[in-house]
Amino acid sequence: MLHPHHCISARSFRPLWMLEELQLPYQLHMLPFPPRALARSFLELNPLGTVPLLTQGDVRMTESAAMCQYLAATHPDAGLDVPPTDPAYGAYLNWLHMSDATLTFPQTLVLRYGQFEPAERQQPQVVEDYTRWFLARLRAVESATAHSDWLCAGRFTAADVAVGYALLLAQHLGLHTQWGSATRAYWERLQQRPAYQRALAVQHQAALDQGVSPQPSPDIRP
Repeated sequence: MLHPHHCISARSFRPLWMLEELQLPYQLHMLPFPPRALARSFLELNPLGTVPLLTQGDVRMTESAAMCQYLAATHPDAGLDVPPTDPAYGAYLNWLHMSDATLTFPQTLVLRYGQFEPAERQQPQVVEDYTRWFLARLRAVESATAHSDWLCAGRFTAADVAVGYALLLAQHLGLHTQWGSATRAYWERLQQRPAYQRALAVQHQAALDQGVSPQPSPDIRP
């Protein structure tokens, strides 16, 4: 059984969305955000105190983009993987890694220094600089989706899930108003996927069932 540990609309949404795309059985463990402060017992499972955490038998993973790759590769019949023999394999891996290292990382600084920190520790210049940095890197998505529905391989893959979360986070931050037209259309396509919609509904209901606030993590204020 797969065991994802999740906070509402945090990076852990990536593996949750993947699990819904693959229609795999799993047991979802909801946590308050940030778990390292509000769910101290979670540190016994993940000393980092961060989500996601995905376990399956002896498998233990803490990186959301890696989880997307793992789930796609271990269930190749679902068609979300791009194998090494495919000419698009390099692009696929590049998008998977770009999704977090390039497109999500700058947004975490915008979140921290624009919303999560108390007023006396907020850094408007950091927020402005990394907002600009994120939007500049997003040009890669704009270019890739200008003439194709999906990022690579001519079809929907795990890379679209991974990058899709970065767009979800940007929407929470209000950065979607500055996207190009191709990126906006791409995001609309992603939101229409039944698995994406199921993942949103599942996390909300699981939070209620497990006594966790259903407020999205990116919307939390100190």
